[in-house]
Amino acid sequence: MKDLPKSPPELPAIDPERRRLLLGASALPLAAGAGLSLAPTRARAALKTSARIVIAGSGLAGVAAANRLARELDGAKITIVDRKEIHNYQPGYTLVATGVWPVEKVSDRNADLIPPGVEWVREMVAEFDAEKNAVVTDGGRRIEYDFLIVATGLHMDFGLIEGMDVAAIGRNGLASVYPSPQAAQATWQAMDTFRQKGGKALMTLPATPLKCAGAPLKMTFMVVDRLRQAGTRDQSQVSFHSALDNIFSVPRINQEVLERWKKLDVPVHFLSKLVAVDIGARRATFASPEGERTQHDYDFIHVVPPMRAPDSVKNSPLSWKQGPFAAGGTTWMKS
Repeated sequence: MKDLPKSPPELPAIDPERRRLLLGASALPLAAGAGLSLAPTRARAALKTSARIVIAGSGLAGVAAANRLARELDGAKITIVDRKEIHNYQPGYTLVATGVWPVEKVSDRNADLIPPGVEWVREMVAEFDAEKNAVVTDGGRRIEYDFLIVATGLHMDFGLIEGMDVAAIGRNGLASVYPSPQAAQATWQAMDTFRQKGGKALMTLPATPLKCAGAPLKMTFMVVDRLRQAGTRDQSQVSFHSALDNIFSVPRINQEVLERWKKLDVPVHFLSKLVAVDIGARRATFASPEGERTQHDYDFIHVVPPMRAPDSVKNSPLSWKQGPFAAGGTTWMKS
């Protein structure tokens, strides 16, 4: 999928609720070790400090933290390190992917969201030198800090799914809400085509931690609803394959969704990990923890890739060194 141009000629006004969140109206507490509390409080004078704060990443977390800190601190040197010029509101991807929002609604200029006084280094963090309190950018710049906020997001490991091609999303029933606004838009095209005739839909969940863990569940509900609206639900099958022994880490939510899916006739296959997809043949391969493989034909498939920390974090002293997270999330994990 192609990225959005760096300087689009025109973008819609930011949704008021989204602007409120991005500009820091929600609570974003720092680690206790930083000695700073960002919990909502009554109006008070800004805290005077000469702290050097580096924020790696300018997504929702990074931009919101920068705005809150800029408002709460007086004298702090705040630096955001991120090359991207366009801010994509990723929680809106599921709305684009299900035909609720136009794709233009999820993109804004980063320059409109980063507060005055915050330095914006348009490079990427290539190295975290945690022992010396510094980051090194891919342009070779070394930036020292007193406090560091890591908001780099996650790397989507589509390469761990044999045959997967992100550029093919939108064709042959292939869908994935995660890669980009364009992928979300293409996913809606695939879903819209699928619902006209109905058929077999496969919804997936990897074994790794992932951003927006509710997205695979929302996409499943929406596929069912779009089929119902089109009058093709009765001749269709929608099933969910989870590489875990659950579908959501919060037990109450997990049970609630499973009960609702049972009423909606959405069977769930646990410990069933997507490992390969034949896009042309519309055939998916799933594996069990023991290595047993099964193949399923489909008319529509929503692929949720395994996810891990970006290389700059994974290969740094900040990453987990033991346990399932240390393997980049590629090992089997159970709740």
